[in-house]
Amino acid sequence: MILGAAGRDFHDFNVVFRADRSVEVVAFTATQIPNIAGRVYPPVLAGPNYPDGIPIVAEADLERIIAGRDVDDVVFSYSDVSHATVMHLVARAQAAGAGFRFLAPNRTMLASQRPVISVCAVRTGVGKSPTTRHVAGLLSERGRSVAIVRHPMPYGDLAAQAVQRFATLEDLARHDCTIEEMEEYEPHIRAGHVVFAGVDYEKILRAAEGEADIVLWDGGNNDLPFYAPDLEIVLVDPHRAGHETRYYPGESNLRRADVVVVSKVATAAPARVAELEASVREICPTARLIEGDLAIEVDHPELLRGARALIVEDGPTTTHGGMSTGAGWVAVRDHGGTPVDPRPVAVGSIADTFARHPHLDAVLPAMGYGDAQIRDLERTIAAADADVVVVATPVDLRRLLTIRQPTVRVGYAYADRGTPTLDDVLDDFLAG
Repeated sequence: MILGAAGRDFHDFNVVFRADRSVEVVAFTATQIPNIAGRVYPPVLAGPNYPDGIPIVAEADLERIIAGRDVDDVVFSYSDVSHATVMHLVARAQAAGAGFRFLAPNRTMLASQRPVISVCAVRTGVGKSPTTRHVAGLLSERGRSVAIVRHPMPYGDLAAQAVQRFATLEDLARHDCTIEEMEEYEPHIRAGHVVFAGVDYEKILRAAEGEADIVLWDGGNNDLPFYAPDLEIVLVDPHRAGHETRYYPGESNLRRADVVVVSKVATAAPARVAELEASVREICPTARLIEGDLAIEVDHPELLRGARALIVEDGPTTTHGGMSTGAGWVAVRDHGGTPVDPRPVAVGSIADTFARHPHLDAVLPAMGYGDAQIRDLERTIAAADADVVVVATPVDLRRLLTIRQPTVRVGYAYADRGTPTLDDVLDDFLAG
């Protein structure tokens, strides 16, 4: 059985197990993302060896499935989990009588006919996506056509989502994207780039190769790339110094890196930046080290001064990413506002999210994995006693929700800090 979260698990199966008649995959498990368990990986994707598809069950059923299906091996196939969490799963599997293993990265990284640049991270919420957008822009300025391939987020009809192409905002609606998907795709689209995503990443790769000089892998959830990179850029976070060696597979990414970007330098304590850079130099001494910032942009800062502000932040960053605040909180602090605690008015699935993530109190995570969560988010915002709502999500929630209070839009973009720069890195890469 394959432990997953509706992403790498499907990819690992497609690449390694789908055509292997010597192995029977009896189930996928699901965690991190709501409403994934209880579905079936469909026969059209599972292939002829699985005419009924493959059931997707809750990770809580691990022991029951091992015993009921006489499972020999459990394969771990998701990301952004602490080393301790992984080892607890090892213990559970072994206690139930199964082995536990990881697939070698080279077995799951597909080779491309085009140069591949990957942008990955050691934790969710480091600033990987703005950095990817920055890299895409630099490549375009150099006359290179770019196809961005995003780490999977297949939360809907898996068969229909096998290969997705996003070139316009209308494509987001056509593919029935969740808020989390729109947060990742929309900024790329607005910057004029085409994004590919889905379930079958070999077919996705071939489609991307047909449109671009360079394939740019936009990694998600601190996962390893699905494509064999010719240049590996990995981001680390001084606000979470120490995490670079405590999370899987973030540490693996770091040890593979050609370039390490220390993100958010301007908002981090200098001592934490120094601590992190010393760690990076020890772990991967041959990697090129770059300092960068996430420049925060506020459309109406005057509305924040003296205001009670409900701050809506990126969901994955503030939940399993473990960040208690984000760019919206920084904007409120810097412009004289006061955060409003959203917990007393949270309803439905949003209240459940706060219960699962007790580190949150000053921000509201933008959970939008389905229509019910979106409506719960809208109701929570409406109930808040706030002078202003800060929309600090990559997608502008005002397009998707009715917000009765005045709003302030907060965004962020990557910026190099000192030298060397990502410009320098790309010049050297393109020069061969």
